[in-house]
Amino acid sequence: MADETTKRTLPATSWAVLGLLSFGEELSGYDLKKWSDRSLRFFYWSPSFSQIYSELKRLEKAGYASSRLVAQETGTREKRVYRITDEGTAAVRAWARETPVDPPVLKHGPMLRLWLGHLLEPGQMREVLLRHQEFAEKMRLRAMADAESAKDEAAWAYPALTLKWAERYYASERDLAAATLDDVAALEGRRP
Repeated sequence: MADETTKRTLPATSWAVLGLLSFGEELSGYDLKKWSDRSLRFFYWSPSFSQIYSELKRLEKAGYASSRLVAQETGTREKRVYRITDEGTAAVRAWARETPVDPPVLKHGPMLRLWLGHLLEPGQMREVLLRHQEFAEKMRLRAMADAESAKDEAAWAYPALTLKWAERYYASERDLAAATLDDVAALEGRRP
């Protein structure tokens, strides 16, 4: 019997991990981290290994996931793999369909530095924006590559669309950093 208190108090990370299991494969914690890094990190966050294992225990306690040990071919210790249960599939489906969508909360380090730009030397602000522009372009290229590698996997049709969104998002972040560099240059031109 699933723990009803646990079910009512699942955090967003639990739903994300359960969602990864919903693609129908038996996955180890390592596999979940790899899948998370390949998709979730572009738009939500990629949980750490310790978070993934904590959430897997919580999901098992709730009856939403099950696990078993499998022997390794190399003779090393067994690994634990997890699978979503029918109850877990129903729960994550209900959560995705019925739970109100939280609006995105912007936690943006470069914008915070820009807001505090009066405390920085002019070159420091440009450096922050240039680094952000480079980061955004790197993330855009990575999302594009991951979307390309996922396009032939039928189960990844919607995650591939999410990766395309991430590609567009990071392109806009790159362009916003470039425009803000122009704004900073114009502001510096007006200062005595």
